[in-house]
Amino acid sequence: MEPSSPLGHEWATLQQDHERHERTAAGIKIAAVVVTAAGFVAVPEWASVLLLGTLWIQEAMLRTVQGRLGDRLLLVESLLAKTPPPAGEAYRFHTAWNAQRGGVASLLVEYLRSALRPTVLFPYPALMAIVAILML
Repeated sequence: MEPSSPLGHEWATLQQDHERHERTAAGIKIAAVVVTAAGFVAVPEWASVLLLGTLWIQEAMLRTVQGRLGDRLLLVESLLAKTPPPAGEAYRFHTAWNAQRGGVASLLVEYLRSALRPTVLFPYPALMAIVAILML
């Protein structure tokens, strides 16, 4: 890969953003554990459940964007593998996404799919169950 090429620059930028999303998702999961622990002490259980649901949705939205970054990274990598890389293909992340973008319903379905992926799903139902047990 030629790092000074437009595609090389795009790849490096997308890769950094992809990793940043990974760290942010880990932070959201840590916040979910803190919210659950606060449910033992100071936060009403119903508020903990709502906060956990909000964090779950927030992570699903973040992971949806991260998935788009990953899709574009794979495309850029395939373009970089060509000799010479095709001209005019760099810096088209939003153009490509906008071309395939659906309406609000398809976006919500995309978020739901992300929320149900095992790497996103864990630990939210377990933490919600812990809070629910506290409510008994």
